[in-house]
Amino acid sequence: MVQLVGSLRKELADSLSACRVLVVGAGGIGCELLKNLVLTGFKNIEVIDLDTIDVSNLNRQFLFQKKHVGKSKAQVAKESVLQFCPTANITAYHDSIMNPDYNVEFFRNFMLVMNALDNRAARNHVNRMCLAADIPLIESGTAGYLGQVTVIKKGLTECYECQPKPTQKTFPGCTIRNTPSEPIHCIVWAKYLFNQLFGEEDADQEVSPDTADPELSWNPADTEARATASDQDGDIKRVSTKDWARSTGYDAVKLFNKLFKDDIQYLLTMDKLWKKRKAPLPLDWLEIQKLACPQEVTGTGLKDQQVLGVAGYSQLFSRSVETLRSMLADKGDGAELVWDKDDPPAMDFVTAAANLRMHIFSMNMKSRFDIKSMAGNIIPAIATTNAVIAGLIVLEALKILSGDVEQCRTIFLNKQPNPRKKLLVPCALDPPSANCYVCASKPEVTVKLNVHKTLVLALQDKILKEKFGMVAPDVQIEDGKGTILISSEEGETEANNSKFLSDFGIRNGSRLQVDDFLQDYTLLVNVIHCEDLEKDVEFEVVGDAPDKAPTPPSAQEEDKNVANGNKDSAEPSTSSKAPAEQDDVLIVDSDEEEPSSSTMDVSMESGGHKRKLHDAETGEASAKRQRLDQPSAGDEDDDDIIALD
Repeated sequence: MVQLVGSLRKELADSLSACRVLVVGAGGIGCELLKNLVLTGFKNIEVIDLDTIDVSNLNRQFLFQKKHVGKSKAQVAKESVLQFCPTANITAYHDSIMNPDYNVEFFRNFMLVMNALDNRAARNHVNRMCLAADIPLIESGTAGYLGQVTVIKKGLTECYECQPKPTQKTFPGCTIRNTPSEPIHCIVWAKYLFNQLFGEEDADQEVSPDTADPELSWNPADTEARATASDQDGDIKRVSTKDWARSTGYDAVKLFNKLFKDDIQYLLTMDKLWKKRKAPLPLDWLEIQKLACPQEVTGTGLKDQQVLGVAGYSQLFSRSVETLRSMLADKGDGAELVWDKDDPPAMDFVTAAANLRMHIFSMNMKSRFDIKSMAGNIIPAIATTNAVIAGLIVLEALKILSGDVEQCRTIFLNKQPNPRKKLLVPCALDPPSANCYVCASKPEVTVKLNVHKTLVLALQDKILKEKFGMVAPDVQIEDGKGTILISSEEGETEANNSKFLSDFGIRNGSRLQVDDFLQDYTLLVNVIHCEDLEKDVEFEVVGDAPDKAPTPPSAQEEDKNVANGNKDSAEPSTSSKAPAEQDDVLIVDSDEEEPSSSTMDVSMESGGHKRKLHDAETGEASAKRQRLDQPSAGDEDDDDIIALD
């Protein structure tokens, strides 16, 4: 007779209480997950999160209360969870998981790692560390009503980076408010600003400088003091932007100087942010009107495809503010406007504000046409979705600790029930991709660039760190001499940073061996010299096309893999001998941008009954996963949901 401890077999319950697990992230999913783990019987848990608690977290991160604002998420989560199970042994780290202290040996201390992250760089890093340590990783994500959980095991499943990822569409608040580095960051900021001034105010859409930025919070006491100290603009104790704007009569010049001069000057006082970044340049309304010509225009073609100068966007900002102020007044007291990309004044406002911010942060400005195409709806964070996904993470963890990794599944949480009335759809895990530049036996990639225009610093920061997710790369040229191009040792190769690749004999066909010792990761980079890259494109990864769906399996292949002769088959059988059945997802029309996955991102496409899993960051459909004639099989899609939690 099977001995039970609660609802678990005694052997499994003993395994839970003895094993050490790591939870990376203590936000929306992380809070729910930590609570679930201790209530299930996990006793030895370590949790790491760099973030501090913000007022806007309190509506969905239930381990936190108002008195905790400004404190470390990891530490407060630990204290709250211990109230559920005082005997648990929980260690909290207020730190970045990308800190070199958390090396491969650190990861080998755990039987299991669970991600509850909100950004791709950290996900990539944890993926590589778990591969290097050969530790199972449970990856997860949510976007609005959609969610996904999957298991990554070296040699058995796809890793997080096996499928190319499209451009991220949701971002941490501190990136939007303090350190934008891409045009989309500025566009999201401008949409937030529209709502703060004219629409429904939302604490999650604050636009003033964020003094609780994790990069500033190495001293938790200082962070807490900052977060609760004052009511001035930009502090976490929020002053209503709309009330302030009303008090000025929506004066466009005062708004301009506050947003693009005063707030930027305040950001410049946060000197830690600018040690490794180019500092922003404040704009002053009077100086712009004196020095520039409003008619300055670049680009040809239709008016919407032209890019105005700074003076032109300043005037557009002023006109759009006046128009929107009048529209708001016509609606009466307490009225709100709703942002719509097809509403000309609203689109003018976002175009002007986004471009002015791009200029401040040294980015190339965009045409109205480009901004309109990039400005999708913001995906909300929903507490119930986080709770469901956290529960699924624990269920997959139980399979792993029972020794049943082969029974693990990718599970999708959908917005609407499918034709079989299922909201949760389990899908078979895919094997590793032979072409993955992370988990292949000999990772290799080909990069197309102009060797006469690409600086060594750009190779390091934009290609190796940003694109390929490395933390501290070392680069050696395969030229027969073993020339060291980049060293992770501080100061060794800094003199090379301002030189072009061609200065070191790198040309078409050159090969670079790149090592990241922290990640225990080696990548061979083949260089293709190209002089006709598209405008503003510094490099291309050959074969990397995340905006296009992978080629779906042929009809013949699908026929071979159909379970029970039905393409849209049912849920897995409980019999180990029965052939597999699978669920498909009902696709519904939605006004939201809908995410999807490549080891974490979910989204549905409107119009049909077949599931098309989209990328959470672009809404592009991914190919259907292979159907298997095995128990508990299903389709799977291949991206991650990246949401603000």
